[in-house]
Amino acid sequence: MTGKSRRGFASMDPARQREIASKGGRAAHEKGTAHEWSSDEARKAGRKGGVTVSRDRVHMATIGREGGESRSAAARQARVARAGDREMPLQVAREGGAPRPASDRPRTSITHVDESTAR
Repeated sequence: MTGKSRRGFASMDPARQREIASKGGRAAHEKGTAHEWSSDEARKAGRKGGVTVSRDRVHMATIGREGGESRSAAARQARVARAGDREMPLQVAREGGAPRPASDRPRTSITHVDESTAR
């Protein structure tokens, strides 16, 4: 445990806690003090929460980054799944070596050519 003793309501069985909480909710409705949201109130509260959250630029950048990473991971998995259905081209070795898949070929680098000076 985290060092706190579980006494009273917290020590009860979760089913018993739900039962007691349910009784409290029913009593509030019978008394007329329970709040029931209209769709207009809910819309206004949601908009207020959204505006408040969006002011935190660091938080918004973090969740945007996570969304982008999730999306790119899904696209990567889709590409791998599609590539798994195809045959891989082989590179033929010129000097008697065994053929190897194209994905194992050494990569060549392409350098940028400045067109203003390349005449």
